[in-house]
Amino acid sequence: MASVKIKIRHSVVEDKEGVLYYQITHSRVVRQIKTGYKLFPDEWDCDLSKIVLPVLDENPKRYLLLIHERLQSDKNRLSKIINALDQKGIFYTVDDIVKGYYSQSSEVSLCNFMEDIILKLKKLDKIRTSETYTAALNSFMRFRNNEDVMLNEIDSDLMEAYEAYLTKQNIGMNTISFYMRILRAVYNRAVEKGFAFLRYPFKQVYTGTPKTIKRAISLETLKQIKELDLNFNPKLEYVRDMFMFSFYTRGMSFIDMAYLRKSDLQNGMLSYKRKKTGQKLYIKWENCMQEIVDKYQITTSLYLLPIIKHSNIDERRQYKNAIFLINRKLKEVAKKVDLSLPLTMYVARHSWASIAQSKNIPISVISEGMGHDSETTTQIYLASLDTAVIDNANSLILKCF
Repeated sequence: MASVKIKIRHSVVEDKEGVLYYQITHSRVVRQIKTGYKLFPDEWDCDLSKIVLPVLDENPKRYLLLIHERLQSDKNRLSKIINALDQKGIFYTVDDIVKGYYSQSSEVSLCNFMEDIILKLKKLDKIRTSETYTAALNSFMRFRNNEDVMLNEIDSDLMEAYEAYLTKQNIGMNTISFYMRILRAVYNRAVEKGFAFLRYPFKQVYTGTPKTIKRAISLETLKQIKELDLNFNPKLEYVRDMFMFSFYTRGMSFIDMAYLRKSDLQNGMLSYKRKKTGQKLYIKWENCMQEIVDKYQITTSLYLLPIIKHSNIDERRQYKNAIFLINRKLKEVAKKVDLSLPLTMYVARHSWASIAQSKNIPISVISEGMGHDSETTTQIYLASLDTAVIDNANSLILKCF
C-alpha cells in the first residue's frame, strides 16, 4: 500500500522559508511532489507534520489556514488516485501515482486557481487586493450555484450569462466592470501559465470605467468642516478630525493613516510606505497635524492615531470597523455644513488634489504628493472634479450673444 506524507525542506539559510512537498512511498520507492508553498521553520511541526498556527496575529493565521486546506485537498486527491489504482488489482509503481497527480493538475479549475492567487496575495500582505479577488470569486460562484468551472471551459457565452445575472441582481455597472476586470486578469494569468487557451471571453462584456462622480469639495467647505463646534459630540469630533488629518497629509488614504506608527514621526518629518503601491512618502509635520495627534494620543499604543487601538489583535478588523464608522458618521458632518455630496474619507483625498490643481500646482507635483504610481492615475482624479470651471467658461461664451 502506498503512503503519502507532507514534509518540509528547510532552507540552508537560517530563519528563511522552507518548501513543503509531498513524499510518496510505494514498494520501498520514494518520490517527491513540490507544493509551491513556503513556510518559516516555526510555522511547521516536523514531528506531527502539521502547520503551527499563531495565537494572536490574524493575518498570517488566515494565510496558514488556507495552505492547510490546500494541503489536505491535495492529500485527499492523492489518496483517491492510490485507491483507484488498488481497486484495479494490477501492478503499479510510485511513478504511476505521480503521473496521475500531474494529469489531474493539467486541468485547473477557476476556483482553485483563484484561491492560489488569493493565498499569494495574503502572503505578500496585499490584504485589500486579496479581499477584492475573494469578493469577485464569491460573486461568480453564486452565479454558478457553487459549481466550479475549468479554466479551459470559460468562454464568451459564460461571461455574457454572468453579466446578465449581475444585471438582473441590480448590480451597478461599476461593480460589474470591477468583477469582470478581476476575472479577466485571472484568466490572462492562467493563459500565461498554459492552463487556458486565449479565447477572449471578456470581449462582449462590460469592463470599462464609468466616469467618476465629483468627489472633491471646495476650500471654503473644508474650512466650515474644520470650524464646526463638535465638543458636545466627541464621536463626531473624532470623525471630523480624522477627515481633516487625511486632508492635511496630502490626502493620505485611511489604510495608511491606520497603520502610521509613532516611530514614523521623527525630526519634524512623517515617513510612511503606502500600503497600495509600496511607495515611500515623506511629509513635513505641521502644527495642525500635531494638534490632532495630541488630542487622541494613546500612550500604550504603537500607532500614531486611535484607529487600531490594540496591537496584534485582528488589526485588519479594527481598521475595517473604523472606516465603516467614520464613513457613516461623515454623513452627519455633511448635513451640518449643508453639503449634498456624499462625504467619505475618499473626499479628503480628492479635495487635496482639486485644491492643489486650483493653485496651479503641476500635475507631476500633485501625483508625487499623493503617492500615485503614474500621472495617469492623477489625471483620473482631476477629470472628475468640480464642473464649475466648465460652467463659467460656458457662461462667458453665452454672454457673447
